[in-house]
Amino acid sequence: MTKEVKLIALDMDGTLLTTKHEVSPRTKQAIEKAMEKGVDVVLSTGRGIGACYPYAEELNLTSYLVTANGGQIWTMEKELLDEHLLETATIEKLWNIGRAQGVFMWMISTEGVFTNEAPDNFYDYKWLKFGCQTDDKEKLDYMVKELSYFEELELTNSLPTNIEANPKGVSKAKALHFLCDKMGITMDNVMACGDSLNDIKMIQEAGIGVAMGNAQEAIKNVAKYVTDTNNNDGVAKAIEKFVLDN
Repeated sequence: MTKEVKLIALDMDGTLLTTKHEVSPRTKQAIEKAMEKGVDVVLSTGRGIGACYPYAEELNLTSYLVTANGGQIWTMEKELLDEHLLETATIEKLWNIGRAQGVFMWMISTEGVFTNEAPDNFYDYKWLKFGCQTDDKEKLDYMVKELSYFEELELTNSLPTNIEANPKGVSKAKALHFLCDKMGITMDNVMACGDSLNDIKMIQEAGIGVAMGNAQEAIKNVAKYVTDTNNNDGVAKAIEKFVLDN
């Protein structure tokens, strides 16, 4: 018997958000009703706080935000509860490897996001995450291979065409364990929804791990339940099934 859901953890891109980067009306309503039942709803995303917070405000969320794949944990009052940084020398090396390959890159600092550009001095910033993307499979394979040599990195993806690097041990799952401890609940009380490799651990470890209909196959294979796609109210349908109908 699955324990009562007390926390819903939602990935954003490919999960909560449609391909137009919107939250559907049905999904908004399901989240609102879940919160009325006393369930905490947490965005658990690879995005930085700046690209995540407006959606949390739109949904009137009241508890926590897991950003940069677990690199930071915030309250809705923007109090920073936890943070894990990459070594500056490492992110500079990753940038140079990506630049040599000509892949599209982004780097999340504590100040904001650098998209396909680098600062004049990497050491002027503190770094949370590196990502790169390419439709060229040979280039992507090369980047995966090169990044795998860095033992201090945790590698995942948020699309089949990208790779994301956080400090070793950082994950959305670990961030959710942190929040469960803080809230006095366990991972058995968590429903987690996602679509990509940066979601796989939280989906495996949650009481109810939900893969989106558009999720990568590896995610569907470990999930307890596969819902509809992000463009067809998949998150709303999962909340209705496991939270609102109980």
